[in-house]
Amino acid sequence: MSGTSYDVIIIGSGPGGYVTAIRAAQLGFKTAIVEREHLGGICLNWGCIPTKALLRSAEILDHANHAKSYGLTLEGKMTADVKDVVARSRGVSARLNGGVAFLMKKNKIDVIWGEAKLTKPGEISVGKSTKPVVEPQNPVPKGVKGEGTYTAKHIIVATGARPRALPGIEPDGKLIWTYFEAMKPDVMPKSLVVMGSGAIGIEFASFYRSMGAEVTVVEVMPQVMPVEDAEISAFARKQLEKRGLKILTEAKVAKVEKGANSVTAHVETKDGKVEKITADRLISAVGVQGNIEGLGLEALGVKTERGCIVIDGYGRTNVPGVYAIGDVAGPPMLAHKAEHEGVICIEKIAGVPGVHPMEKGRIPGCTYCNPQVASVGLTEAKAKEQGRDIRVGRYSFAANGKAIALGEDQGMIKTIFDKKTGELIGAHMVGAEVTELIQGFVVAMNLETTEEELMHTIFPHPTLSEMMKESVLDAYGRVLNA
Repeated sequence: MSGTSYDVIIIGSGPGGYVTAIRAAQLGFKTAIVEREHLGGICLNWGCIPTKALLRSAEILDHANHAKSYGLTLEGKMTADVKDVVARSRGVSARLNGGVAFLMKKNKIDVIWGEAKLTKPGEISVGKSTKPVVEPQNPVPKGVKGEGTYTAKHIIVATGARPRALPGIEPDGKLIWTYFEAMKPDVMPKSLVVMGSGAIGIEFASFYRSMGAEVTVVEVMPQVMPVEDAEISAFARKQLEKRGLKILTEAKVAKVEKGANSVTAHVETKDGKVEKITADRLISAVGVQGNIEGLGLEALGVKTERGCIVIDGYGRTNVPGVYAIGDVAGPPMLAHKAEHEGVICIEKIAGVPGVHPMEKGRIPGCTYCNPQVASVGLTEAKAKEQGRDIRVGRYSFAANGKAIALGEDQGMIKTIFDKKTGELIGAHMVGAEVTELIQGFVVAMNLETTEEELMHTIFPHPTLSEMMKESVLDAYGRVLNA
C-alpha cells in the first residue's frame, strides 16, 4: 500500500490545489494531487493568466493606434492577427503549465491522473477522466499515476468552478460562448454581445473592443462591475463608453435567436421594453458555479449549500478528514483567495502555531479591463449600511505628474476611513496600473494601519503611487497637489 497511501491527497491542481500541495510537502506530509485535465487549473490555462496575455496584446494595439499622441509616427493603422494573438496567449499558459509540473517534481508530490471520487472517509477511487486532455497539457505527463484506489488521512477538495449557464441561453461553443471559446476564437467577431459585467465579462468586452469589435454589454444590476464602489463603477463606465462600448444596465437577455452565423439577443430593460441586438457572437459571463458533482460528497454526507461545499475558517467540512478550498468552497472566487485558503487549511492540519481564519474583507479584487479597476475592503455604500461614521478621500490621475507623462491621466483613487479610529476600511481605484497599486493598501489594512501612519509614509516621486497618499490626505483635508 506504500505507493497508494498518503498523508494528504488534494483533488484538483488549480492555484489552490497545487499551492496547498507544495505547502503540505514543505511541512513533511507525503502528498499527492489528482488532476483530470490540466495542471494549473482554469486560472492558469483558461482564466487569469491567458486573459492577461490577450489583454496585453490589446493594450499594445491601443498604444500603437494612438502613437501620434506620444509624438510618434507609425505608417498606417496597426492591426491584429487573431491567430498570433491567441497563439501567444496559449504559449504563456503552456510555459506556466510546465512550471507547475516542475514544482510537483521538485517537491516530490505525486501526480495522479484521472477523476477522483470519495468512497469513504480517508479513501478515494480514481477513474479514467471523462474530460479530454487539451492543450497545453497534452500529452499526459510521463511518470504520473493513474486509475486506482488511494488512501490519505486528509483529503482536500480543490476542484474549482465552471461557467454558469442560464436556461435557454446555454453556451453551444459556436454562437454562444463561455470564456473557453472567447479565449481562442477561430475568427475575430465584428460584433459581440456580452451578458454580464463582472470581471470576466468586462475584461472580454474590453479586449474585443480593442480588437475592433462592436461590443454591447448587458448587465442586470444598476451598475457595471456590481461589486465595486458605485463612484468607481460610474467612472469606469464613462471611460469604457468613451472607447465605444455600449453598456445597458438594469437589463437582461430574455432570449436568444440563433442564425447561421449570428445571434439575436432580446434585451429586456427595466421598463419592460425589448431591444433586439444582432451580433456575430454572444459571450455568457453570468458567473461560475462550484464543481461539486461526481465527487461522492452526498454519500459521505458532506454538506453543500448553493452549489458550494460548506467549510469553517480552516477549510474543514462537517465530515472529519474531508476539507475544501478555493472556488468550490464558495466566494470570493479568486485564485489568490484559493491559494491563501489552502495554506491556512494545511497549516492548521499540521498544527502550525498562529494559524487563523482568513479575513475575507481584506481580499483584493482586480479587473484588468481598460481602464483597470482594483479594490479592497468596504465600499462607501457598505460602510454607511454598517452605520460607520466615515471619512472619504479622492484623488484624480489628472493631477499626477507620472500619469500625465504616461498619457494615462484618466482615473481616480478613493480611500475610506473610520472617522473615530482612523482605520483604513476601504480603498478603490480605477485607471492605469491600479491592479499593481492596490497591494499597498492591502498591506496597510492587514497591518491595521491608521491614516496618520499612511500620511507619514514616504512615497517615491514621480510615481502613480503618490496618488495613494494624496487620497489619504484628501480624506483629512490635507491634500497637497490638488
